[in-house]
Amino acid sequence: MTLIRVFIAFIFFTSIGGNTVFGQQKLSLNTNELSIVTQENLKKITDAKIQKFEQLRNKKIVSLSIVIIIILCFLFYFFYQNNKLKQKIKRKDTKQKILLNIINAGIDSNEIERKKIASFLHDNINSLLSSVGLHLNTFTAQNNIKSEEIQKAKAILQEAHDLLRDISHDLIPALLVRFGLIFALEDLCEKNSNSSINFEFSSKIPTDKRYTEKFEMKVYFIVSELFSNIIKHSCAKKASILLEEKENKFSIIINDDGKGFKTEKLNDSEGFGLNQIRARIKKYKGSLSIVSKANEGTLIKIKIPLPH
Repeated sequence: MTLIRVFIAFIFFTSIGGNTVFGQQKLSLNTNELSIVTQENLKKITDAKIQKFEQLRNKKIVSLSIVIIIILCFLFYFFYQNNKLKQKIKRKDTKQKILLNIINAGIDSNEIERKKIASFLHDNINSLLSSVGLHLNTFTAQNNIKSEEIQKAKAILQEAHDLLRDISHDLIPALLVRFGLIFALEDLCEKNSNSSINFEFSSKIPTDKRYTEKFEMKVYFIVSELFSNIIKHSCAKKASILLEEKENKFSIIINDDGKGFKTEKLNDSEGFGLNQIRARIKKYKGSLSIVSKANEGTLIKIKIPLPH
């Protein structure tokens, strides 16, 4: 009986041990399979992430490329337009320089002709008329002739002499040649003043100050042209001119109490006279500024480097 119980117990323990070993083997097998599946899943997830990252990177590269292309197109367009504008400005400046050179050439030629004609009238024609008058006076005095015709002839000769003198002085004012710019401009103010308008003269420069002949002639004709414009167009009752030397520049300030005008429309309505003034000033590397308002008069400032 005892042996039977021992044998049953042995069989029982043997069966339990075998099941345990088998279970352990089975568990080990399941763990290995799970590890393989997990690695495959991780590999798939990693591959998916890498693929997604590459797709995102490619999209960023494409987007960045498009942005760079757009920026380059804008830059190219900007440089093209800028270059086009520079060429346009350059052509405009060249055209303006050519126009100014033509105007200045005309002005210089006109002033040279003025001087030649004035000298010819004063030195030749007036001298001949004076000589004729002198001979006629000598002849009538020697022969005691008191003919009315001869008296009329003398009067005509004197009138012709005075007219030619006035013409020569208008071409090149004698005061400008003899006494200088400051004195001549003061005289110009007196000549242009009348019952309708009064020109006031003021100068911080001594009256006997002299400059080069060309400089004095150009400044005189600039002021003369501006005075003419004031008389013709401003309807002013009072005008003034101030002369001074400041910062090595000859400064002219002209002011009037006329009807004024809109300076924005000045470039569109400039006459040839004002273009000539601008050309004269630019030739001497000077500046011209005009400030005006409707019914508030006009202020003109001119600065020209002093001649050396």
